[in-house]
Amino acid sequence: MAAIPTSDVVAVAEFRSALRQFLRRTERIARQSGLTPQRYLLLLMVKGAPDGGEQSTVTELAERLQLAQSTVTELVSRAEEIGLLAREQSATDARVAHLRLTPEGERRLMQAFTGLAAERANLRATFAHLDAEVPERL
Repeated sequence: MAAIPTSDVVAVAEFRSALRQFLRRTERIARQSGLTPQRYLLLLMVKGAPDGGEQSTVTELAERLQLAQSTVTELVSRAEEIGLLAREQSATDARVAHLRLTPEGERRLMQAFTGLAAERANLRATFAHLDAEVPERL
């Protein structure tokens, strides 16, 4: 096995540090917006559904969040109880409920999201630097 150049390890370590800083800042901004870090991520995933529909199901969220469905069900129930999410039964499948943000959920998500704009820009710059500096073998 070939030795990995120290410069590659340094670049990856810098990236991991930037990622950790991003996550810590996200936690802080989420709390300032009246959300737990998990609720921020939950609302972000609902609003940012891949199809652009701004809604999701528990099953979809479990996959995207990489959490057990029971954990996501509990997160959704608590967010629903405090008025951040609303359920709507599917018109095509009664077993499925679509989740949408309430106006309060939307307000808190947008407050946190806009507060993290600079952090997202910093993380993009870190990705670009890593991509330019570290060979694909890593």
